Amino acid sequence: MRFTPTRIPDVVHIEPTVFGDDRGFLMETWQSAKFEAAGIAANFVQDNHSRSRRGTLRGLHYQLNHPQGKLVRCVMGSVFDVAVDLRRGSPSFGQWVGLELSAENRHELWVPAGFAHGFLVLSDSADFVYKCSDYYDPGSERTLAWNDPTVGIRWPIPPGVEILLSARDQAGVHLRDAECYA
Repeated sequence: MRFTPTRIPDVVHIEPTVFGDDRGFLMETWQSAKFEAAGIAANFVQDNHSRSRRGTLRGLHYQLNHPQGKLVRCVMGSVFDVAVDLRRGSPSFGQWVGLELSAENRHELWVPAGFAHGFLVLSDSADFVYKCSDYYDPGSERTLAWNDPTVGIRWPIPPGVEILLSARDQAGVHLRDAECYA
């Protein structure tokens, strides 16, 4: 596995080693010793799997009282995955990183606790899986506006594609009004 810090160093781009032949492939997507050696000490307690159609934008989600670190990857199709730093004391507060995760590139992203997370589906549909370091807590969930101009995420929205948002995601708040981490 290759671990590469992004321009926000706590968010890590992970490229698993893939072993393939004419039968298919095998790859290790998580091993605690390798992740700890790369500075990622996470105790995962929950796995999630979503399927979404083209144009679906999920996020930007975070949990205020039970922040989740997330190890994310796309196992079918492709997405543009984004993490936004919501740690007020951080030098990268309010900044974002994004990269394409796909079944083809098999890359992963480590999004530590203290970040809002979301993704845009670029393919006809996408299956997205993630390991979480804390349990889902609906009462603590918050949503940062996906299109907040202060954050300025450059979503790669293909021409002619309409963004599909849940009611919760449509009601996301701007960074200036968001409850953030100390």
